[in-house]
Amino acid sequence: MLNDADDAFLSGLRETLPEAAFRETTELYTRESRDRWRGRGHVVAPGSAEEVAEVVRACAEARVPIVPFGGGTGLVGGQLSGEGAVPVILTLERMTRIREVRPEENVLIADGGAVLADIHSAAEEADRLFPLSLASEGTARIGGLLATNAGGLNVLRYGNARALCLGVEAVTAEGRVWHGLNRLRKDNTGYDLRDLIIGSEGTLGIITGAALRLFPRPAAYGTAMLAVPSPDAAVELLGMAGRRLGETISGFELMHRQGLDFLAETGPEVTPPFAETPDWMVLVEIGTPPGMAPDEALEELFAEAAEAELVTDGVIARSEAQRAALWSVRESIPEANRRIGSISSHDISVPISSIPDFIVEGGKRLGRLGNLRINCFGHLGDGNLHYNVFPARGESRDDHKDIRDEVKRTVHDLVHEMQGSVSAEHGVGRLKVDDLERYADPEKLRMMRAIKSALDPQGILNPGAVLAADQGQR
Repeated sequence: MLNDADDAFLSGLRETLPEAAFRETTELYTRESRDRWRGRGHVVAPGSAEEVAEVVRACAEARVPIVPFGGGTGLVGGQLSGEGAVPVILTLERMTRIREVRPEENVLIADGGAVLADIHSAAEEADRLFPLSLASEGTARIGGLLATNAGGLNVLRYGNARALCLGVEAVTAEGRVWHGLNRLRKDNTGYDLRDLIIGSEGTLGIITGAALRLFPRPAAYGTAMLAVPSPDAAVELLGMAGRRLGETISGFELMHRQGLDFLAETGPEVTPPFAETPDWMVLVEIGTPPGMAPDEALEELFAEAAEAELVTDGVIARSEAQRAALWSVRESIPEANRRIGSISSHDISVPISSIPDFIVEGGKRLGRLGNLRINCFGHLGDGNLHYNVFPARGESRDDHKDIRDEVKRTVHDLVHEMQGSVSAEHGVGRLKVDDLERYADPEKLRMMRAIKSALDPQGILNPGAVLAADQGQR
């Protein structure tokens, strides 16, 4: 049984933490960006790993729950708790330092609250690249990004957040600091606790620092938007691009014309890449070493693909402004989706070769539920699609709230049938706890519960996220 963070508990915290560690509980900490989740709690902002440990020790002694809060950009409710005992909302906004940059090792060490954009800037100053890239980089914090194993636009070349981290510093549920900021590429001394903490969404520990991998900056970038006749052609094009361009490919994004129709309908205003929008497009980006001309490489790819009838049209960026304009189309689609208002949104992955069949079968099954619009787009190169379902034009998502659960179940059942994942890059949070129970292998769930019970026996770390609140201590 967990207890509320009441006035007496907060008074005790004030005796051990500086006044700067306390925040007013505003909507910044209690409202999700899409307004689908509302949380509550008392906000505490420690300034160091040791202060985080003090907060956790106090919570453990009083059996008060803790909800770790990064940049608040999560989309599955992992950073908000609206049920159960009133928690401490633990924000890392005072822990934003870039602690160390070692370009000779391609390593950057940062506080868990460091903002992604600041990490990018620090890497750039050292003539290096930290490749984790997503739209929320101006507010997302590295601790939260690692806690959710964030994906983004460059996974095809560089991997998820997990692959970009060498070590973490974390506070355990007992209030102890694990000093795991390992800068080594090779360390086989026992269990990989780093990988256990990464992706655990604050349920096993609170990430207070990270040792991150840096990479050489590409000498030049090349970007092209290519019209393809079908998702099958897009998958074939991906294979062709891989054979021709190898690991220079950093982005391979699939888009349906529905996304551009939404942009035309609601904004944001973007420049359409084609005079007549094709049904399917891919956005390809490569980053090349010195001596390789990216525009020429993309032109040769287009020529071979056109001969194989895999592309029907194409635009290759000839300047940084044109490159930005092509990416603006892709990056504006989520905002257009938000303005339309989805009935149900899905962050899913299936094996790449199964994507065309998934798109066809998904359209058939959803068509049986009514007159719906599907905006399918995402990271084809790593099998991750954002497969979102919308009402017909002139209708609202509230008109279809009676079928919202059926839409979600239809999509997720199909994903499961095709050996995919119902959470590709956003995490489980609180939104998908029931989905995890429904689709995960029973032995996986048993092992997860055993780990949760061992590392957080009182269940104070982000209760209700990932595993149901009463499941972690079985």
